[in-house]
Amino acid sequence: MFSIFKRITVSTLFCYSFVLPVTSQPTHSEWTLQNCIDYALSHNIQLQKSQLSKLQADADYEQSRAGLWPTLSASTNQNVSWRPFSESTVNLSGGTFTTSSREVSYNGSYGINANWQVWNGGINRQNVKRAKLNTKIAEESITQTANTIQEQIIQYYVQILYQEEAVKVNKEILESSQVQRDRAKVMVDVGSLAKADLAQMEAQVSQDEYNVVNSEVTLSNTKLQLKQLLELVMLEDFNVAVPVIDDNKVLSPLPSKQEVYQHARSHRPEISEAELNIESSKIDLNIAKRGYYPTISLTAGVGSSNSSASDDAIFRQLKNNMNNTLGLSVSVPIFDGKQNRTNVTKAKLAQQSSELDLQHAEQELYSQIETYWLNAKNAQQQYVYSKSNLSSQEASWELLDAQFSVGLKNIAELLTGKNNLIQARQSLLQAKYTALLNIALLRFYEGYKLEL
Repeated sequence: MFSIFKRITVSTLFCYSFVLPVTSQPTHSEWTLQNCIDYALSHNIQLQKSQLSKLQADADYEQSRAGLWPTLSASTNQNVSWRPFSESTVNLSGGTFTTSSREVSYNGSYGINANWQVWNGGINRQNVKRAKLNTKIAEESITQTANTIQEQIIQYYVQILYQEEAVKVNKEILESSQVQRDRAKVMVDVGSLAKADLAQMEAQVSQDEYNVVNSEVTLSNTKLQLKQLLELVMLEDFNVAVPVIDDNKVLSPLPSKQEVYQHARSHRPEISEAELNIESSKIDLNIAKRGYYPTISLTAGVGSSNSSASDDAIFRQLKNNMNNTLGLSVSVPIFDGKQNRTNVTKAKLAQQSSELDLQHAEQELYSQIETYWLNAKNAQQQYVYSKSNLSSQEASWELLDAQFSVGLKNIAELLTGKNNLIQARQSLLQAKYTALLNIALLRFYEGYKLEL
């Protein structure tokens, strides 16, 4: 079984992102479902932003690891003093008294300082664990975004297939109405049909023309939505490939809801992300509790200074004025205005909330699977009925048309039969593509790649 959920790794998606430039345009004459998915995984802006969030999480993880080590900094301070009305300047550098009558004097100081937080209750190490966990959460978020995009793609793709067939059906209906209208004109000329009936036929032709235009507009809008998802707005010529679809695909056996759920429960990224969020909330609680612990910091520094007010050479001044420091500080929280207690309480509540989020994600997952299963089951049953009904309506329509031609049926009966035929065709198309879509989504949640 091919598991799509865990196999879409961050590195794989990054490879997708750089296979084609974002501005490149594909050369497919007809887009298959797999073409659409591959292109979206490498060009969709929302997915690229998720990948950037993963890189940010990686950077935060590296920074948290570096926080375990001491910091080292160098500093210097340079000053120029101008005393226009002073006759002498006393410099106390290095404990030596020197005098100068210079109006302008120069002073410089230099230092190297190190600081190391030796112990803060283990919070730094907990921060590293949390940062590493956040990278996994970001990775699951990328997979979830990729899954969502694929599900949207197949929904638009199936809609396009349905609308293309609907356009063909509406055009066939229009041609049939035009033939009937032309025949009605002849019948009016010979006096076998009233002009009022011809007017009804003209109105029916106008309605069928509107149906063709409306279905074409709907098809264009659905193609536009799919192009937007693929970041192909500038591409004018966009057509999808029509797969071979037979009754075996439409009426294929449905997998068990429980089996699909069990697999999805173990592999879907939204569940994994919810579980990781629980782990993260436990770390947050651990960090909050460690706020009661003391902190120990170690500092060290080396510094020196020089001044132009001294008659000593600069290197002698730096040597004589050098000072070394080493310090240890201990901070013990005694009363902090209930800050630590509040942090612990909030962390416990956050953990409970994350556990509820997991329960909600599990329920949503099962509900989604059950919806797909019921939609597929109902559509299959509707397809079987609609196919039988369409055969009956086509036979009835042929009989009505023949009877109308010899005057045995009136215009109202003819139009009623035609409407029944139209509804039968539409019902069959809707059941066909509803079943295909929901079966494909069920198999996707079961671990297979999306295909029709």
